[in-house]
Amino acid sequence: MKRIVLVEDDEKLAQLTSQYLVKNGFEVVVEYDGANALAVISEQQPDIVILDLMLPNVDGFSLCRTLRADFHGGILFLTASQDDIDHVAGLELGADDFITKPVHPRVLLARIRLLLRKLDAQVIQQPENTEKNILQFGALQINAVHRQVNFDQAPLAITSAEFDLLWLLASHAEQILSRDQLLKALRGVEYDGADRSVDVKIASLRKKLSEYPNQVCRIITVRNKGYLFAPE
Repeated sequence: MKRIVLVEDDEKLAQLTSQYLVKNGFEVVVEYDGANALAVISEQQPDIVILDLMLPNVDGFSLCRTLRADFHGGILFLTASQDDIDHVAGLELGADDFITKPVHPRVLLARIRLLLRKLDAQVIQQPENTEKNILQFGALQINAVHRQVNFDQAPLAITSAEFDLLWLLASHAEQILSRDQLLKALRGVEYDGADRSVDVKIASLRKKLSEYPNQVCRIITVRNKGYLFAPE
């Protein structure tokens, strides 16, 4: 049974959401206070964390930032905020999805199941030939077995979603991949012309790679076509 920790300070909404998810086969732990959430998540080790943005004592952004240091499950924001800036900030901090309240329970359930399928697909069994799962571009090494990126053997801090995107681009080096191709491969959805999640992750990856002055690999924007990973 998949486990969810729901961090929501609206007790009535939290209980209704929890009851609906339990009826659909999930184990749900509810926490109302942001200050207690990290301890609860550490203890429960859930598959998915659902975060409200405005929480008592510690806000959802702060929780997401701290969680992404060592939590490898899914993070989903469920909030009343309709501000695009909040949406982008949540994705930049490592959230996998951002849903605006009010949301129909069946839509929330579908998004949770989609995220779980994505997380399950990321589980990579140890292959017989690990060379196929390691990409090397000069000092940059991308390891799909350990889901780790190293530069000069030093680990690069990267979220799970960013790793998926970088691996996809790097494994198709020098090929242009459209936003539609990237979204279908990463999330199983088509590009609707407004989804900025890929652009946000690209910007984050560029910033992290640019911190290494000897890094020659670049992610190039090809106007009206998509993105390209250039080894040199």
